[in-house]
Amino acid sequence: MNFKKFYLIFGLLIAQLSFSQEGIAVYSDYLSDNYYLLHPSMAGAANCAKIRLTARQQWFGQDDAPQLQTLSFNGSVGPQSGIGIIAFNDKNGYHSQTGAKLTYAHHIRFSRSDYDLNQLSFGMSAGLVQSRLDETEFEDFDPIVEGGMKQKDSYFNIDIGASYHYLDFYTHFTVKNAIASKRDLYTDIESDNLKKYIFSMGYVFGFQDALQWEPSIMFQAVDETKEKTIDINLKLYKEIDSGRVWGGLSYRRSLDGAQYVDSNGGAADQNLQYFTPIIGINYNNFMISYTYSYLTGDVKFDNSGFHQLTLGVNLFCKREKYDCNCPAVN
Repeated sequence: MNFKKFYLIFGLLIAQLSFSQEGIAVYSDYLSDNYYLLHPSMAGAANCAKIRLTARQQWFGQDDAPQLQTLSFNGSVGPQSGIGIIAFNDKNGYHSQTGAKLTYAHHIRFSRSDYDLNQLSFGMSAGLVQSRLDETEFEDFDPIVEGGMKQKDSYFNIDIGASYHYLDFYTHFTVKNAIASKRDLYTDIESDNLKKYIFSMGYVFGFQDALQWEPSIMFQAVDETKEKTIDINLKLYKEIDSGRVWGGLSYRRSLDGAQYVDSNGGAADQNLQYFTPIIGINYNNFMISYTYSYLTGDVKFDNSGFHQLTLGVNLFCKREKYDCNCPAVN
C-alpha cells in the first residue's frame, strides 16, 4: 500500500469518530440545546416540548462526503412522564442508514417545592434502523465482497439511560444499543455488540440577569473496540429581551492513539482531536445554532471542517418553575 492510500484510509477512519457504530453517531449536536439526542431520560424534562432539526455536512466539495440529518421531538405527558421521537438519515460514502426511535421517560421529583429542582429520571428508546451498502461500483475489492449489488438489512435496538438534576448541577448516563438484533449486512460473522456507554456531567454558574457559564464533560466508550473519547465543553449564556444568546467551545480528544507511517517512512502516533466553536440564540419560542468542527493533527482527509446547523421550536411552554440556572430544564 502506498503512502497516499495509507493517508487517505487513516484520515477517513479518524475523522468520522463513529467507531463503526450503527445508529446516530455522537457528534457535538447535543450542545445545541438537545441532550435528548444522547440521553432518552431527557424526554419531557424541560418546561417546553422541543422540536429540533439538525443538518451536518463534512468536507464540502468532496463527492459522497458524510452527512447526517436528524429530526427530534420530545415533551412531557402528565406531571411525571415524557415521550419523544427521533428520525434520522445518515450517509457516508457507499454506506447509508435511516431509522427512527420512540422514547418513554419517567421523572421522579424529590423537590420540597416547585422552586427546588431535585429530579431523577429514567428513559428508554426503542429504535428500528435500515442499513444499506451500495456495492455496484466495487470491483476486485475483496474476495468476501460480491460487488455489483445493493445490500440492505434492518434491525432494532434499545437504549436505556438515567439523569439526575439538582439545582444547577446535572449528570446523565446512557447505554446505547443495550439490546440489538442480529445484523448480516457485511458478513455472517459480523459482531452484534454495538454497545456504547455515554456519561455527561455539568454545572451552571452565574445569575439569570447576568452572564452564566456552563462547564461540562462528556465521556463515551465503545464496548466492542474499547475506544474511548472525552469532550470538554464550556458554554456562556446571556439573557436578552424575549430570549438568550449563547456560545461556547468544545474540545474532543480520543484516549486511544493510532499509529501511521509518516512522510519520512517512520512510525508516528496521533490521537483524534478537534475543536468545535458553537453559537446560538433563543428568541421567543425559536432557536437557531451553528457549530463548526475543525480536526487537528498531521493526518487528516480535508481542511474544510464539519458544518452543522440546528433549528428549533419550543411548544406548549409552561412557566419556568425552578429557581435555578438550568437551561436544559427551564
